[in-house]
Amino acid sequence: MGKRDLSEEDIKAQYITPAIIDSGWDLKKQVRLEYAFTAGRIILRGNITARGKQKRADYVLFYKSNFPLAVIEAKDNNHPVGAGLQQAIDYAKALDIYYVYASNGDGFIEQNLITGKVRELSLHEFPSPEELYRRYIKDKNLNEVEEKAALEPYYYVPNYKKPRYYQRIAVNRTVDTVANGQNRVLLVCATGTGKTFMAFQIIYRLWKAGIKKKILFLADRNVLVDQTISGDFKPFGGKMTKVEKKTLDSSYEIYLALYQQLSGDDGEEAYLQFKPNFFDLIVIDECHRGSAKEDSAWRKILDYFSSATHVGCTATPIETTEASSQTYFGEPIYEYSLNQGIEDGFLAPYKVIRIGLDKDLEGYRPESGKLDKHGYEIEDREYNIKDYDRSLVIEQRTKVIAAKITEFLKKTDRFSKTIVFCVDIEHAERMRQALINENKDLYRENSKYIMRITGDNDEGKAQLEYFIDEESTYPVIAVTSKLMTTGVDAKMCKLIVLDNNINSMTEFKQIIGRGTRLLEDYGKTYFTIMDFRNASRLFADPDFNGNPEVVIELGEDDPVIEPDANEAQDTYEEGDNPYADEARETDGEYHTGSTDGFDDDDKPKKYYIGDVLVKVLSERVQYVDKDGKLITESLIDYTKKNIIKQYASLDDFLKKWTESAKKQAIIDELKEEGVILEAIKEETQQTDLDDFDLICHLAYDKMPLTKAERANNVKKRHYLYKYSDMAKQVLEALLDKYASDGIKEIEETKVLELKEFTKFGSPMKIVKAFGGKGGYQKAVRELENEIYYA
Repeated sequence: MGKRDLSEEDIKAQYITPAIIDSGWDLKKQVRLEYAFTAGRIILRGNITARGKQKRADYVLFYKSNFPLAVIEAKDNNHPVGAGLQQAIDYAKALDIYYVYASNGDGFIEQNLITGKVRELSLHEFPSPEELYRRYIKDKNLNEVEEKAALEPYYYVPNYKKPRYYQRIAVNRTVDTVANGQNRVLLVCATGTGKTFMAFQIIYRLWKAGIKKKILFLADRNVLVDQTISGDFKPFGGKMTKVEKKTLDSSYEIYLALYQQLSGDDGEEAYLQFKPNFFDLIVIDECHRGSAKEDSAWRKILDYFSSATHVGCTATPIETTEASSQTYFGEPIYEYSLNQGIEDGFLAPYKVIRIGLDKDLEGYRPESGKLDKHGYEIEDREYNIKDYDRSLVIEQRTKVIAAKITEFLKKTDRFSKTIVFCVDIEHAERMRQALINENKDLYRENSKYIMRITGDNDEGKAQLEYFIDEESTYPVIAVTSKLMTTGVDAKMCKLIVLDNNINSMTEFKQIIGRGTRLLEDYGKTYFTIMDFRNASRLFADPDFNGNPEVVIELGEDDPVIEPDANEAQDTYEEGDNPYADEARETDGEYHTGSTDGFDDDDKPKKYYIGDVLVKVLSERVQYVDKDGKLITESLIDYTKKNIIKQYASLDDFLKKWTESAKKQAIIDELKEEGVILEAIKEETQQTDLDDFDLICHLAYDKMPLTKAERANNVKKRHYLYKYSDMAKQVLEALLDKYASDGIKEIEETKVLELKEFTKFGSPMKIVKAFGGKGGYQKAVRELENEIYYA
């Protein structure tokens, strides 16, 4: 057999892998074969999800476990030696690798992505690990400190989680940048991507390498510090301390602190106990929360320790403004977006249910002289969605929304963790009551089924920990206003309800981030956004999927919004500060900012109307397609369009189907385009149809047959009688298996291991009845042709 007759796998095994090993690479420690670096996008249609293909490089070569040096893509010998080079370059760019190779077994084409140089190598000229590493040091012009940082390994012990590819890139780039002497560094990664784990590895490697010795990790929530100490930072052990007292102990190496504790809410600035050069590295968690603003509490700390390196980690930096002239941290050294996380399969996809209420879409104007339920004459003007629950309360609207939320949960899962975002605390309390009325049965069983979790409610805040715990059933529905927009790691949140006005892209991204965690072991593979205020329009904003906004430094004349309560830590647009608004809200029945419920001119802050009917006018479901855009077509229309995009005519599809050795491969290809036939079967109640018939019916209007009908047609034609007794019985059993479960089940020989086939003997004995494996596979292919005959 000549080299051109060999498969790609044979070329790798006989030529490429031996060449790599002969040049000195350790196959077990340094060479990753079929290196899968993504998880495979979760495709969502209806309530059904499926995994797409992982991205896999044929070879990735690691100098050290945290230090990949080369990507190799292989092709069979019918391709030119450099045929896989572009694919290898694409993978290398995604993985932050600079040396790229392609091979067909004759030799290698090498491209150096640092210098751009391309050259051809024979099989025995492949560079050794040391040769390639020395070339990297030279090409990158690394100094001694940078080289030491690059070689410092990650923290790892058996069963400890290994970094995903983007985490490795983020950590490596940050460590390299700090070692290079840059003192202001920004890292932007979407909510749910493991920023604290990355922060730990960054600190650990710089600390172990001796590049940074005294390190401060700053956060703005006590729960975040506690979770960090008991979680990702636990390996620091006795070298780490949490700043809790006014008297600070300078004997530790790793410090974790709330900025409020260091800045001193009572005017005592505790950080002044340290010398300005005490810390040489400060890592600022969620640095978008005003940390870079002039005169903010965080900024005082950063300015005091200005000689230290400042590394900011965030998911959503605050929006830039025209007035901002420069950035504090500079441009991000690495960005990993929500869309990229969904595309890679590390974050949960979402669908959006947009619900239009008549009073929202048409507006509401009271008749002249109309009084609210408390006897106040309502100001005569046009009210719209911006006014509802802020200056005008239509009580029926709250009831309709509570009913729609409950309707959705009853159709899916009434114990799906749900967060309902309201305008303010008073609105949240009314929503809680309306939801209780819609769910009296479950509320009677456990009063924690629905909880208001807001800044003023100690009972609700005490339940927050249980809400975010994936092992805890209650609370199920959390009703909030601003408190839960950030810093809540609610991995099991499956439904986010938007009944608040969102004008800040930062706040919108943070809210969406409450649902992006993926927890497949617990059945969380996607989440739903139910939008009553058209907030999901922000998905179409270029800023949502485009480059993240940059943390800004205000100029001298720029206004600063100072927080006016302990939780008021962010600077947002007016009315969009989750902490300041929460702190200003009261538990009374009127609008935020007032404790007596009246304006200065004795008009109520809110009018309450109990006699206006509200109806649902529209409801549409949108899905995220493979390009990260929301699609508004019906599931059926979307499926039909994507099938026809692959196969323009029925003849095209039939030809492909007939020629394909495995029909499931066609179904898998369509799945990559977002076509999930199981979702269509669920929606149309056509579970008895074969995938083939469903495709022909949906896309080409062909009359379908059920699986049972196709199986019976084969039996009627007496096709099976040409086989011997045992082979005939096995094929009859396969036909029955097809009628119940579909074509996928009978295409793999492992079907013979199922209990339906044990009466015929072992799989090996069954295959022998057909004259061997080849004869069995031929018989199955012929059976498939009979199934799909006419």
